[in-house]
Amino acid sequence: MFKASKYTKNFSKLLAATSFALCALCFTFPMTAFAEEAEGISFDGLKPVDDSVVYMAYIDPEADFSVFKRVMILDPFVSFTSDWQRDQNRNRRRNIRASDMERIKTDTANLFRDIFTEQLEAAGYEIVHQADYDVLLLRPAIIDLNITAPDTMSAGRSRTLSATAGAATLYVELFDSVSGTIIGRAADRKAARNTASMSWSNRVTNRQEASRMFRGWADTLVAFLDKHYTKK
Repeated sequence: MFKASKYTKNFSKLLAATSFALCALCFTFPMTAFAEEAEGISFDGLKPVDDSVVYMAYIDPEADFSVFKRVMILDPFVSFTSDWQRDQNRNRRRNIRASDMERIKTDTANLFRDIFTEQLEAAGYEIVHQADYDVLLLRPAIIDLNITAPDTMSAGRSRTLSATAGAATLYVELFDSVSGTIIGRAADRKAARNTASMSWSNRVTNRQEASRMFRGWADTLVAFLDKHYTKK
C-alpha cells in the first residue's frame, strides 16, 4: 500500500487537507453531474475530450503531458451501491457483514492496482511510488460497485446462478504529482458480464470478470497516454 509519507511534502499536505471533502464531492459524483459535464460544462477549467471512448473524459488543454515519463497510482477508493448490503441480505437471503464488505473493498482495490500496474508496465510506463517533476499521478475511485453474487467465504461451496457478475463505475483523476494540479478526469461504467445465458458465480468467477473489466479500463488509459505522451 502506498503511504502518504512517501510523497513530497506539498502533495502530502494537499491530500491531508482535502481527502474527506474530495471523497464526498468526487468519489460519489452523481451520474447527473457527469451528464452536465458531458455537455461541455467544467467547474475546474478542464475541456472535454472530443474522441473519448469512455462516458466522460476531460483534460487540461494547456497541460504538457510530454513532461511526464512515469506514473504513480494512489490506492483506489472503493464504494458499493446504495443499500447493497441490505439488498443482498434481504432479497438474496445472504449474511453480508461489514467485515465482508471491507474485505471485498480491499480485494477490489488490490486487484485494480495490480492490473493497472501490469498493463502500464507492459506498455512501457514505469510505475513509481514517489512524486516527482516527471511523474503523473492517478487517483482512481471504483464507485457504485454492485457484486451480484459475493462470496462470503463461509463453510462449504458458495455458488449463485446469475446472468451478470455485477457492475462498477470507474472515476479517475490525473494530477501533476508535485503541484497537485488536476490535468485530467474521466468516468466510465462497465458491467462485468452481460449475457442472455445464466451461469454460476462465485469468488473465482467474480475475480475473473473484475479482472477483465479493469484490464479494459487500463488499456483505455494506455491508449490515452500513448496519444498524449512523448515517451523516450
